[in-house]
Amino acid sequence: MLVYRKPLHPEFFGIEGRKRIQQDDFEFEGWIFPGGQLSRFQSGSVTICEVVTDQVESLPEKGLVANLPCAGERDFENTFGDTVTYMTTMQTETLSDHLYESTYREMTQHARESNSLVVRSDGASRPEMSVLDIQRYRTEVHVQGYHLRADCGLVLRTQSMFRLGVDEEEE
Repeated sequence: MLVYRKPLHPEFFGIEGRKRIQQDDFEFEGWIFPGGQLSRFQSGSVTICEVVTDQVESLPEKGLVANLPCAGERDFENTFGDTVTYMTTMQTETLSDHLYESTYREMTQHARESNSLVVRSDGASRPEMSVLDIQRYRTEVHVQGYHLRADCGLVLRTQSMFRLGVDEEEE
């Protein structure tokens, strides 16, 4: 996962789905592509761009705030300017064939019920899927990403929050 303080151009990604949210105080856009996702949150002059992909070589270094390997469990939090709080957590899990297929079915149902963005593809032995589930609130956006890779039975789950406002440190 890469976190930027600037927007990225769509030409870096083979976008297959997008969702845009326009509020009075912020704008959000989510993109999904095979095996990855991008979330962009903008409020005034502050932009946060989160990218989940295994194709990091072609992405720019300018504006990069964090490069977080998607392995195991990981958390990251940052304040951008004095207006936006960003938090993310990610988990990976390697599943047996049976559990992978069951998880694939569950994610298919979840994506349908939540009206999520979905990309499916045929893996070597099983189907693969990426799901981007976005919830809008008055001053924040929550994003859940799920990526199922058939070649190794891997499931990557990301949960991110973009929120207007900054928590003050207690003294």
